Amino acid sequence: MKNIILFGPPGSGKGTQAELLMSELKLNHISTGDVFRNNIKNSTNLGKLAAKYMDSGQLVPDEVTIDLLSSELEKFPQSKGFIFDGFPRTIDQAHAFDALFKKKDLSLDMVLSLEVSEDELVARLLKRGISSGRKDDQNKDVILNRIQVYNQQTSILKSYYLEKLNNSFFSIDGERDVSLIFNDINSIVSNY
Repeated sequence: MKNIILFGPPGSGKGTQAELLMSELKLNHISTGDVFRNNIKNSTNLGKLAAKYMDSGQLVPDEVTIDLLSSELEKFPQSKGFIFDGFPRTIDQAHAFDALFKKKDLSLDMVLSLEVSEDELVARLLKRGISSGRKDDQNKDVILNRIQVYNQQTSILKSYYLEKLNNSFFSIDGERDVSLIFNDINSIVSNY
């Protein structure tokens, strides 16, 4: 079983690379954004609880997010492994994630960090905003704020995972062609 965190700022290509990896390695992709949306859409108890926070403009507490992830892991008892995208985002979430893995008797094998410059992120997100219609990707100020939040709260996880995983943290140049990035990722994962 291989469990991977795909790490990087908004617009770095995590979703694209996760889909390619999922197809190649037959791993399950767990995106916290997708998990939230599916649970809310299906009116699960956890989805209703998450919606209550989101509707009032609050962040969903880590405990609720961990419960949603735990529930998601249970859906795939025969999984060959998981690709986590969008979680953890803070040190507290990383600790909660560690506790969840311990409880489920799982181990985190590697973190793959997509490295992309701020200018490239902005350009990609504005382009995605046009093609997808996502409002949060159509406003440069909103995009810059999302990148700033990432830099302040999430990028510090690089140090955490570098220390925790030592030789299992990999930085990947995310400013190249999608296929070249995937070739690097696939090579790392396949040789691990």
